[in-house]
Amino acid sequence: METTETTQQTTSTPYPNIPPIIESDDKEYRDSGVPSTVAIAGHPLHPLSVIFPIAFLAAALGSDFGYWLTRDPFWARASLWLIGLGLGGGLLAAAIGLSDFLKIERVRKRSAGWAHLILNVSLLVLTLVNFLLRLGDAEARILPWGLLLSLIVGTLTSASGWFGAELSYRHKIGVVGAGSRRYP
Repeated sequence: METTETTQQTTSTPYPNIPPIIESDDKEYRDSGVPSTVAIAGHPLHPLSVIFPIAFLAAALGSDFGYWLTRDPFWARASLWLIGLGLGGGLLAAAIGLSDFLKIERVRKRSAGWAHLILNVSLLVLTLVNFLLRLGDAEARILPWGLLLSLIVGTLTSASGWFGAELSYRHKIGVVGAGSRRYP
């Protein structure tokens, strides 16, 4: 019985295949990976471009809570700026990520690629709504809708990050490698 288990462990990926949320493919696991379509000296720009929008939107959620607890107008202004910066940076990151989505077939063949795309479009639309809602009177719009939108955006950002990591680490997309853009 141990021989069967050992054989199964050495002939498959070290990750379970749990479709449709998480998919594994032995060929991708052994493949060297697919480089990003937007890179400088082989270094993919999409993972680099998402850092600030994620940080800005997470900080906006924190400043919304700061306003809720203190009613200090500083936190309302901070949230407006953070959401605006998160939106601008998110649009840049989305343009870079969309290039990989459209040019690398392997991304479109995976549920993680579609989930990442749909979640990111959703969170950008909600971020735009949150930003427009606050224009004119940032303080009056935080409670309850601004805070709720920031909380939803934070949750979607976390889920989207999970699927983005699936694409990079499990499916080896946007890494240094010489794999096929279509399918290993």
